[in-house]
Amino acid sequence: MPIVTTTEMFEKAYKGGYAIGAFNVNNMEIVQGITEAAAEVNSPLILQVSAGARKYAKHVYLTKLVEAAVADTGLPIALHLDHGADFDICKSCVDGGFTSVMIDGSSRSFEDNIAVTRQVVEYAHDHGVVVEGELGRLEGVEDDVVVSAEDSSYTRPEDVQEFVERTGVDSLAIAIGTSHGAYKFKPGTKPQLRFDILEEVARRLPGFPIVLHGASSVIPKYVDIINANGGKLVDAIGVPEDMLRKAASMAVCKINIDSDLRLAMTAGIRQHFNEHPEHFDPRQYLTVGRDYIRELVKDKIVNVLGSDGKA
Repeated sequence: MPIVTTTEMFEKAYKGGYAIGAFNVNNMEIVQGITEAAAEVNSPLILQVSAGARKYAKHVYLTKLVEAAVADTGLPIALHLDHGADFDICKSCVDGGFTSVMIDGSSRSFEDNIAVTRQVVEYAHDHGVVVEGELGRLEGVEDDVVVSAEDSSYTRPEDVQEFVERTGVDSLAIAIGTSHGAYKFKPGTKPQLRFDILEEVARRLPGFPIVLHGASSVIPKYVDIINANGGKLVDAIGVPEDMLRKAASMAVCKINIDSDLRLAMTAGIRQHFNEHPEHFDPRQYLTVGRDYIRELVKDKIVNVLGSDGKA
């Protein structure tokens, strides 16, 4: 089976009331942990690569790792560019074997966002690749994407139909209160997502797949392990998983998860070195990190996304 697009995945997810996990990958152990978990519960997957990941691991290594994951598991897996900043980056990924790309024009004016998104759509569709666009700006930090609280904004439902019609995008990332990074909400506040915006977007775009970025839950178990082994993750608060389950039952077909993966791997490695300070073999401590990622992803698929058994 070759790497697939998200088209069929999203059609099934929308009708079935579940979401596909889009997990950011940076190295072999992360890819293995994610795909081994998905294989255990027979779930489709989106493996996504950020600009930072391409700089760190190189495009060709990442694409070959994903191809290996498909060959190893036989699962339907899409390879997606996360937060493509401009046409050239998206073109490079289309030409380099990605089956899905995101063009993030959310920092531009509405008209400029439409223009660059349309440019990417025309090129990608000519090459059989699907495109995700974005309206609204999420607060937080993810690699080269940095948005302050002052510059963040919710998606305006009244804009979504015009944006989709004029660009031809295949899915749309919206801002309803999630944010990038581990520090999503201020201590003492009750995290909330704007489901009223999601409902109105779904009403205006019936049957159209919606995407949530910045949806890691910052699971206390991994935060506690890190802090117990020399870390200093103070007041890290993520998106409650019950809210993500609700979003997955609505129009959200793709939920992005990155920070939780980083926390799980870091927790495993820190714990391993604390218990075995004499170890220096990467195969020893990276195996533990990979196991923690597998545990995390399996739980997300079964208890949050609802995509188990859907491959």
